[in-house]
Amino acid sequence: MTASTTFGLSSEARNLHWLLTNLVEEVPGIESVAVVSSDGLLLLSSDQGHIEEARQSRTAARSGPRGSAADLATIVSGIGSLTVGAARLMEFGGVKHTMVAMDEGSLFVMSISDGSLLGVHGSAECDMSVVAYHMALFVGRAGHVLTPELRSELRKSLESESAGSAR
Repeated sequence: MTASTTFGLSSEARNLHWLLTNLVEEVPGIESVAVVSSDGLLLLSSDQGHIEEARQSRTAARSGPRGSAADLATIVSGIGSLTVGAARLMEFGGVKHTMVAMDEGSLFVMSISDGSLLGVHGSAECDMSVVAYHMALFVGRAGHVLTPELRSELRKSLESESAGSAR
């Protein structure tokens, strides 16, 4: 995310962008990240601006999921919905986090606040406990500021960024 793409955003939105950038840059093995609203819409992603550049410089040999951040958002939203439904059916209370371990990577989904989710796609080499720890830090810092107003601002920011890149 360059300064020009965060220009005009509230301080809370800029802080969330900074937190996401920090997560991607500081944690080895993170391939891609998406923050998804309770209705499944992408709010923030590692595909934005310099976040993607930082990730690519660290993982030049391999990229994130084959699709876009929107694809990761769809996956995260689906997994979130399935686990919430399972917890409700089993009467186990709310879902805090979900991890899917695959042969060549991992997918982590963690609840942020009122249905919003943080999804991280990690490489096979990532330390799952380190990823989970840093995700929990992000959630702790982001959860209290992810208000309906901020979610709306982030959606509009993504829409305008997408419109600008399509030109």
